[in-house]
Parts: sequence; structure tokens; C-alpha cells
Amino acid sequence: MKSVSYVAIATALLAGGLAMPAGAQTMKLMTGPQGGSWYPLGGAIQNIIEKNVPGTSVQVLPGAGISNVKGVQEGKAELGFGNAVSSVDGVEGRPPFDKKQSNVCQVATLYFQYFHMVATTDSGVKTVADMTGKGLTTQQRGNTGEQMTRDVLRVYGLDYGKLRNVSHGSYNDSVAQLKDNQAQAFTLITTVPASSVMDLASARDIRVLEVPDEKLKELQKINAGYDKRIIKAGSYPKQDKDIQTIGTWTHLIASCSLPEDRVYRITKALAENVDQLGAVVAAVKGLSAKDMAANVGVPHHPGALKYYKEAKVM
Repeated sequence: MKSVSYVAIATALLAGGLAMPAGAQTMKLMTGPQGGSWYPLGGAIQNIIEKNVPGTSVQVLPGAGISNVKGVQEGKAELGFGNAVSSVDGVEGRPPFDKKQSNVCQVATLYFQYFHMVATTDSGVKTVADMTGKGLTTQQRGNTGEQMTRDVLRVYGLDYGKLRNVSHGSYNDSVAQLKDNQAQAFTLITTVPASSVMDLASARDIRVLEVPDEKLKELQKINAGYDKRIIKAGSYPKQDKDIQTIGTWTHLIASCSLPEDRVYRITKALAENVDQLGAVVAAVKGLSAKDMAANVGVPHHPGALKYYKEAKVM
């Protein structure tokens, strides 16, 4: 699915929310940048909550994995998407967080995201080690994908200072930079196939770079949450072999201070309307209540826990 389609779906969903009566409880949901999968998925969740949790409206906001955890912790939002690898850092108070994020609770595990490091074929970049002196485009700090990029460079003995230039922007901006040869590599964490990578591949020949086992072991010393994943051959044009990379789980978090009954109703509504989520992000298709209840290292909200026990999946 192309990025423009994601935005169109999100717009339609956001516009389709039910009118809320006076005095309705409004909650903020921090998602991701436009051009990725989190923003339209947030629109789908907004729609489900407003239709199934009486007296509740949802305002969908852009965000990023690390900044969403901080936003929920600081009361800037009641709900948010997180990447488990960085959410656990927050709960434990490890960098890039300066203290334990004690107001962050788990609601639902949703799907697995894959770290992509994509280079244009004519750049000569065949491995991460070839990035010295090349241009990189990635997300803003506060995005898990940007943190993962620095970690991957680190295990290759690289950092931003050893690259020709580094740009921080949206997925759409990054694709435009590679199309114009302003950058030679693009990093992000998303589903497979990534709409932005497919957009790039429609204009330029690309190569998806590998994270081999020896580098994975080094990454797991930095953060034990990094997990091996395979981008199957044929996922992208001219990709004729499986590509090993790393990734982490996308999950929905909530302020631990939200009332138990409200989070119970939200969790129940999501579990009973998974098909609507899968219609927006294919990786969510087939999600079960047991999948949602999976432990990713963040303590469950009592309301979510109540639903999962009632559903007999915990």
C-alpha cells in the first residue's frame, strides 16, 4: 500500500468518528509520523473506541516510539503506540530515558515491526560498513527507528560524524531525498512490505542491508530487546534472497492512572474489532486476544488484565 493510501485511510477514519455528547471524556492517542502505519492505525482505534466505549472521544496525534512513552508518562496523552524495545528502556529508566517511566502500562501487543536499512543500488553501499562518507536519512530523535539506527551504526564502529550528512524527517521526505540522490541510505522501523520503501523502489533500484548474527549479538548487549527477523525474498523488487534484520513489537500503552473500567472497555472493544485494525495494517490480521495479552516487559494495566483474565488468555 502506498503512503498516500495510508494518509487517505487515516483522513477518512478521523473524519468518521461519531459526534460526542457534551461532557464526553476526551483522550489523546499519540501515534506516528504521516507516511507510516501508526497514524492510520490510530484512526482505526479512534473509530473503534468512539463507537464502543460510551462517553469517550479520542484525539489522534502524531508521535514516535520514544516520545510517546514520555508523552504518556508526563500526562500529555492517555494512550500511545510504543515499540517494546524502547518502552522497556523507559520502564527500567535506561537511556535514552533519564528516569523510570512509572506511569506507563501495557494495553495490547499488536504486531511485529522490522528495522529496514535500505540503500540505492548505485550508491555502492552493500553492507552497513560501506556507509562511511555516505548520506543517511532517518527519523527525528524520539523515534525508535532513529535510536536503532545509531545502535546499528555503533556495532559497525560508525556514528553520524563518520557519514557525509544525516537528515531527519518524515518517511515521505526520506524517500524524496533518495530519489534525488541527496542521500544514499534510508532507515526506518515498520511492517513488511513498507509502503515508503515500495514507493522508493518504484523509482530507484534498492538494496536492503543485512544485520548478521555477529552484529545481532553485539546489539543485544546494548539492548536485550532486539530480536532477529527475516524479510522474506520477494518482499521488495529485485530482492532475490531472505534478508536478516532486527525488530521489535508494536504495542498500545496507556497511562496507569486511567480508570480500570475504561481500559477494560477499550481492550475488549479492540479485541472484538480486530478486523477493522487488520484492514488498515495487514500485519494485524488474525490478531487474537491471546496475542494481545503477550508480555513484552511492560506491566499490564489492571483494566487490560481484567479483560484478558475474563477471556481466559492469561
